[in-house]
Amino acid sequence: MRPGRRMRPNPASPRLVRSRSGERSELWTETVGAPPPVYGERWTEAEGRTYRLFEPGRSKLSAAVHHDWSGPLPAPGERWLYLGAASGTTASHVADLVGPAGRLYALERSPRPFARLLALSERWPNLLPILSDAREVRSYAGLVPPVDGIYADVAQPDQLEIVRANAELFLRGPGAQVLVALKTASMGRERPPAEHLARSETAFEPFFNLAPSVKLDPFHRAHYLVGGRAEPALFGGRGAADVTPRPARPRGRSRP
Repeated sequence: MRPGRRMRPNPASPRLVRSRSGERSELWTETVGAPPPVYGERWTEAEGRTYRLFEPGRSKLSAAVHHDWSGPLPAPGERWLYLGAASGTTASHVADLVGPAGRLYALERSPRPFARLLALSERWPNLLPILSDAREVRSYAGLVPPVDGIYADVAQPDQLEIVRANAELFLRGPGAQVLVALKTASMGRERPPAEHLARSETAFEPFFNLAPSVKLDPFHRAHYLVGGRAEPALFGGRGAADVTPRPARPRGRSRP
């Protein structure tokens, strides 16, 4: 663990900080969890706080911030739903960003990575794993309360439909946030990545006030981060009571 770095907080997400290492800029998250490292990332201490290196080659969200993503980011005290959390590499950093007072509901459908995610949650108490398929939205509605944001990394042809269905049910209302790590290769190879991006933005624009999308090359080929804030049209003119899922069960972790 290396001490003594000077950290500059991100204005939109103060637990996300930047430091300089020679000519290189590095991103770090102030950790909620305890060692050992999740995926071999470096840890450091500065001004009495402990940080983990947020590596752009391992996380699409980090790659987007390195490419000057100007849209929303998870912030302290917020509740987020993570679709496609896998074994928890990026999920652990999102849990860092929402901090001890926030919550991250981390959805993963495959048992093997879910087992690692569940073990990780023992060290990240604000990370709540759920074993379920992101297409089966109603199956985990009782485990997820209204959330401030959704982060999605689901490499499926219908990834936009999956995100929208979850956003309609779980976002707390207009102004809530969505971030999508768009994998264009999963959407078909008959169109170039830029065309998939344009079609995705067109599909989302009636329902979200989108920030400028960013390309994640060279860290993640043919990927983009797409996102913004929910518009009233997403909820079909319904009131908050009509789009609120059932309250989450206390400390609910998984669904058999």
